Amino acid sequence: MGKQHAPGFLAIVTDAKSRIRECTVADVTRRSQAGEKFTIVDVREESEYAAGHIPGAIHIGKGVIERDIEAKVPDHSTELILYCGGGFRSALAADNLQKMGYTAVISMDGGWRGWTQSGLPVEK
Repeated sequence: MGKQHAPGFLAIVTDAKSRIRECTVADVTRRSQAGEKFTIVDVREESEYAAGHIPGAIHIGKGVIERDIEAKVPDHSTELILYCGGGFRSALAADNLQKMGYTAVISMDGGWRGWTQSGLPVEK
């Protein structure tokens, strides 16, 4: 079972989710199988990424994404699909990237847990 989140954290996540686009794990796999082009960004902590991540995902932790995104993804129109453990940190990061002018940002609801529970491939 997922961890219990503090009410204040859940409130800011709910607020961010009112402004962003979300997709499901199934949406990402379908789009990938169809050959669509997008960049998957893992916003979890470095230790979480090192333990396993979605194949091809780049790592930019939520704590530094606003600082580092423009160096790694300078084109603000690049389609970005962000994920974290379950979809909360990625929603917050997506909201901030939109505020920075990124126009095609999506948060993957279900995150890493949804990906692994679906039995999809992982990299280490």
